[in-house]
Amino acid sequence: MKKTGFPGAKLSWFGYDAYEFEHDGRPCKVVVPKAAAAGRPWIWRALFWGHEPQTDLALLAKGFHLVHIDVGDFFGNAEAVAHWNAFYRFLTAEHGLAKKAALEGMSRGGLIVFNWAAGNTDKVACIYVDAPVCDIRSWPGGKGIGEGSPAEWQGCLRRHNLTEEQAVTFGGNPIDKLEPLARAGIPLLHVCGADDTIVPVAENTAVVEERYRRLGGRIEVIIKEDCGHHPHSLPDPAPIVDFILRHTPGLGG
Repeated sequence: MKKTGFPGAKLSWFGYDAYEFEHDGRPCKVVVPKAAAAGRPWIWRALFWGHEPQTDLALLAKGFHLVHIDVGDFFGNAEAVAHWNAFYRFLTAEHGLAKKAALEGMSRGGLIVFNWAAGNTDKVACIYVDAPVCDIRSWPGGKGIGEGSPAEWQGCLRRHNLTEEQAVTFGGNPIDKLEPLARAGIPLLHVCGADDTIVPVAENTAVVEERYRRLGGRIEVIIKEDCGHHPHSLPDPAPIVDFILRHTPGLGG
């Protein structure tokens, strides 16, 4: 039997009922719409809870659940994927959310979004990423034209059990895991700042776009001129919301 309520402390988030609890040893959040849309669709926010929430709020208003599990310090490694697997089972098997989720990854959130999706293509409706990290050598590594982050880079190497030398040929980046997504027909939307020096478009989104199109995948890219890594999202999230609605089973997809 599906559970009707979520565990943990009940709070208010922009006027919606929100629940904070721990699952699989990680902090989690679920925000419940006023009335769930048919099929109980949901948007899975990977990182940076509450930052530029306009897309999340627009989808809540349309009946989506909004969910989050904190794995930000894992840099999309196998342990992070395992936590996401457990949370997915909890949300779908125990709480009846739709079998396919819309994934949302800002900045380093791109790592877990792509890495989880590559192994769970049957569970993904679409992917929206925003200034996404798609190659750890770009960020936090700073091995190309980007600024990098030396402290985060050391943490990233530890989480992936890599040496500096091994990282050079590391094949576990989102840019390396696009084939299963393209084969499954998963649509991608990237929103990026043209002047991003932290997660440069040329080393991340541009690589994904070229490879995904070559694989026959569907990808849309919105480039914001005169914009760096911040601010994320769009002042009017309508293009993002429309993309997600078009590709959500029962609502457009």
